[in-house]
Amino acid sequence: MDKQLSANEQAIMTALKKVIDPELGIDLVNLGLIYGVDVDDDGNCIVTMTLTTMGCPISDVLYAMIKKAVLGTPQIETCKINLVWEPAWTPDKMSRFARIVLGVRF
Repeated sequence: MDKQLSANEQAIMTALKKVIDPELGIDLVNLGLIYGVDVDDDGNCIVTMTLTTMGCPISDVLYAMIKKAVLGTPQIETCKINLVWEPAWTPDKMSRFARIVLGVRF
C-alpha cells in the first residue's frame, strides 16, 4: 500500500492484524494478503485483498472474519471485499515477521 491512510483506514488495518489465517497462524496483514483499504466519508469500506491460491478452501471463513473485524471498527457502516489476483501473491509479500515465524528464507 503506497497511499497515506486516513485515521479510519489505519484503524481498519489494526483490526485486520487480528484476523489470523487459521491454516498458517499469521495475520492477513503480515501475510501480505491485504493490498489496501479505502473508507469514504459515509463509513463505507472496501478491503482489496488476495489469497495465497485461487482455490483457497477457507476463503469464506476469511471473508467472514474480515467483515467482522472491519465492522467492529468505530464509524464503519459497511464492508465490501474486492478480491484481486493481480499482482499475484508470492511469499515475498510477507512481512519479515511472517517470514521468520513460518521459516521462509529471504
